[in-house]
Amino acid sequence: MDKLHQQQQQQQLSLAKCSRQRCNEWIFRDVPSDITIEVSGGTFALHKFPLVSRSGRIRKLVAEHRDADISRVELLNLPGGAESFELAAKFCYGINFEITSANVAQLCCVSDYLEMTEEFSKDNLGSRAEEYLESIVCKNLEMCVEVLQQCENLLPLADELKIVSRCIDAIASKACAEQIASSFSRLEYSSSGRLHMNKQAKCEGDWWIEDLSVLWIDLYQRVMTAMKCRGVRPESIGASLVNYAQKELTKKCSLWNPSSQTKVDLISTGHERLVVETIVNLLPVEKLAVPISFLFGLLRSAVMLDCTIACRLDLERRIGSQLDIAILDDLLIPSFRHAGDTLFDVDTVHRILVNFSQQDDSEDDMEDASVFESDSPHSPSQTALFKVAKLVDNYLAEIAPDANLKLSKFMVIAETLPSHARTIHDGLYRAMIFTLKYAHQGLSDSDRKKLCKLIDFQKLSQEAGAHAAQNERLPLQAIVQVLYFEQIRLRNSLCCSYGDEDHKPMHQSWRISSGALSAAMSPRDNYASLR
Repeated sequence: MDKLHQQQQQQQLSLAKCSRQRCNEWIFRDVPSDITIEVSGGTFALHKFPLVSRSGRIRKLVAEHRDADISRVELLNLPGGAESFELAAKFCYGINFEITSANVAQLCCVSDYLEMTEEFSKDNLGSRAEEYLESIVCKNLEMCVEVLQQCENLLPLADELKIVSRCIDAIASKACAEQIASSFSRLEYSSSGRLHMNKQAKCEGDWWIEDLSVLWIDLYQRVMTAMKCRGVRPESIGASLVNYAQKELTKKCSLWNPSSQTKVDLISTGHERLVVETIVNLLPVEKLAVPISFLFGLLRSAVMLDCTIACRLDLERRIGSQLDIAILDDLLIPSFRHAGDTLFDVDTVHRILVNFSQQDDSEDDMEDASVFESDSPHSPSQTALFKVAKLVDNYLAEIAPDANLKLSKFMVIAETLPSHARTIHDGLYRAMIFTLKYAHQGLSDSDRKKLCKLIDFQKLSQEAGAHAAQNERLPLQAIVQVLYFEQIRLRNSLCCSYGDEDHKPMHQSWRISSGALSAAMSPRDNYASLR
């Protein structure tokens, strides 16, 4: 911070020196200077009359020291420093210069500081800058963004003069208008003569996303909040958040690579933490407004940067509500704690699974953009359960060889989903074999029995059953169960091959033992069918 402050001071001094050199080019050389103005380490040898005719502040300072014939004035905390004062002095001298989006914010602030208002002179600098801001800048989105960039160094005065709020409102209005215009351009008539929206056509109304990524996080947050209030599409808000996060975070550290397990200790976490927490607060409530891979990327960042618990829980809840569209790499969240910890963050994944299991049951939750309902203690749809069960089994197989993974944590992950979530237990059996073979070779017989209780041997495929029957790592009781169910399966297959057509319903009820029918039902329906 001290080094940065020194760099800023050196930059201000160099600007003041350049301003002083340029000042010698346009002041009256044939009239001796009668007042010296000091601004941010720079000095300007000027004349009282042009300054007091336009600036109320300088007029008052000169009037207060009339008897002492003041010849030197220091202007402390002048917004914009020497560069802004040079423009104001030029205006006082009648020197023409162009008002642009790059300097209008400085001119508004310096004119307020120097009291260059209509009270002291007609068509003064303040009214000129205000007119340009209202008639030119606020009608152009790119100009508004550029002015907001300039305001970052002019706060809080730029906020008090409502420069920031006017630009933010203009940006939100323009983005909303562009979105409406783009929607109209995508309307077309179908073959039946009905008007509908062409979803295939490219949306041209979101070109502003790239422009906003240059803003500081505080101003960006205010712009996004204003856009939400104006009704900008959640997908557009989400696309802007993704673009901003990638620019602010990926250029500093590899947070978005799921396979990256590098522990980053020495990074400037303050800004990154603020960016992550702000983006999480700005996320739309609608599902699928941002890719789930982006949510996992934010979660990795939040864990690594030690963001607030509320921030991480919010991300876990959002991910849990759409976990059925996640892939294995998403779940492999590196552990950023200490050397003796597991390779991957198992506790976070467990909380995500709990959120998934407790979400509201909705048949069309993937088609409509419904609001998250984390308080509803209902179950997800059966289709989503099947997908997540397969995902969890693959995840367990991936983390099973980790020697630091406690058996209790492995079992907790496996038991999070209800029993009817898995139509087949091959994946769970594979993960169990990995943990017995690589991580817990010396497991006691009682612990092996506990582990085997996770597996419903009726739901093993023929290949998995044959493997389990010869697996010496399994307890004898488990092997006996496997052989028993294999015998029943063999008898069922023989009955189905040679039995009469009239006996098919009875054979079908026997085939429940293979798990194909019972797995596809909830426990209540399964019990009713067995009765």
